[in-house]
Amino acid sequence: MLILAGQGNPGPAYAGNRHNIGFRAVDAIAARWGFGPERSRFQGLAREGAIDTPGGPVKVLTLKPQTFYNESG
Repeated sequence: MLILAGQGNPGPAYAGNRHNIGFRAVDAIAARWGFGPERSRFQGLAREGAIDTPGGPVKVLTLKPQTFYNESG
């Protein structure tokens, strides 16, 4: 299983901020591959799905931490 964590700041006030590119990236990956709905897990929003590779499908978890950027790493 792969874990793809996108960094950003939570909340609508920061949605268009350049620091949220990580959130937008994992959203785009999840949309492209038809991942399931977001769920609250691991102090963040997580989605599960699979990505097709030449070696077969790989399970993937995307994570958007819901702590502020400077506090989460």
